[in-house]
Order: sequence, then structure tokens, then C-alpha cells
Amino acid sequence: MTRVLVVEDDEQLARALVINLQARRYVVDVAAEGATALTLVATEQPHAIILDLGLPDMDGIDVIKALRSWSGAPVLVLSARSGSADKIRALDAGADDYMTKPFSMDELLARLRAATRRLAAVSQPAPVTQTVYTEDFTVDLSAKKVSRAGHDVRLTPTEWHLLEILICNPGRLISQRRLLKEVWGPSYSGRTNYLRVYMAQLRRKLERDPSHPRYLITEPGMGYRFEA
Repeated sequence: MTRVLVVEDDEQLARALVINLQARRYVVDVAAEGATALTLVATEQPHAIILDLGLPDMDGIDVIKALRSWSGAPVLVLSARSGSADKIRALDAGADDYMTKPFSMDELLARLRAATRRLAAVSQPAPVTQTVYTEDFTVDLSAKKVSRAGHDVRLTPTEWHLLEILICNPGRLISQRRLLKEVWGPSYSGRTNYLRVYMAQLRRKLERDPSHPRYLITEPGMGYRFEA
């Protein structure tokens, strides 16, 4: 069974999360403090972690950083902090997703299912070929080629680099800062207009309806994700 660690110091909210998760056959552990959470991750090895940032003993960002030094369990942040800076800090620290309070329980559960599916996928042996197929285009990572309707799609080196990062992290939200740093370099961390321009170009080349993208998804103020 899938084990989830809930890290939340609000007893009422923690209880609601436990009830909803257990009703869907998750095994649930609860921690009200960051230090307790780190101990439980080490001893119980949860498949996913739902984490509040405002903990009484340490900041949730520090919990994420500590976890990422030795644990690959998906971290879904559930926080009252709604500012873009907080979201970017959490994602850059290693969080896999971010939701703000108040939230939809159904959406939280859907994102949790997606996170555990991704964990199961990466736990499987690597495929023989590094080719990603969608209904509209195919990406050959080893050959660095993209095709659509049987024809090669010409991408610039920058477009390819952006696409490659997203394709290699399916379903995971990649922050604007990380994309800018990896593609253009540290000095471009604030040039979000670069991302808008190049993502628009990628959508025109790959999406069936660029104005309503199916694969290259924007999370406003946070970053982008690839959905197969």
C-alpha cells in the first residue's frame, strides 16, 4: 500500500487529511514538526510527503533541502504562502508540486496520485530507447530529434534544451528560475520574458492548438511542466 507522510501543525487540517487519505486506502503518518518529519521519512520511508511550510521548529524549505540530500520521495507543498517567491524557493529546493490554502481536496488527491505514479515510473528499469511518444509528436532524446506527422520538426538549440528538460521530468513542475539558469545561465534568472517567447515558439511547432496547450503547460508565476 502507498504510504504518505503528512507534515502539518494544524491539528484540524491534519486530521482532515488523514481521514481523506485513509478512506482511499493510503497508509498515513503525521508529523507536526520538521525534525519529526525527517525522522519519519528515514524510518518509515513514505512514498510521498505532503508538507506545510510554516512549521513551529523549522522552515519547510529547510525540510525540503534536508530531504533532497538523501530522499527521492515526491514532496507536495501545501501552504498558506501564496507569493511567487515562496513557490519558486520551494520548487528550487526540490519540491515536486505546490498548492496554496484553501485548497480542493479532490485536486490535492489527484496531484498526489500523479506524484506517486511518477515515482513508480522512475523506479522501473530504464527503457531500451529514449523515445517519448505523444498523440501529436515524437521526441527521440538520444538522437535529439523531434517529429510530427512523419516530418522532422526543426528546433533551435535553445528550444531543444528547454524541451529536453521538461520531457525528462514528465509531470513535474520545473521552476522558471531553474529553466533560466540551466538554459541561459545564472545571470538570466530574472528574464522570464525569455521563457515566454521560447515556450510560445515550442507550442507553435508542437501543439495542435498553441493557445490551449495540451503538453507544454504553464503554472502561472511558478514555471512549466510537460504532460504526456
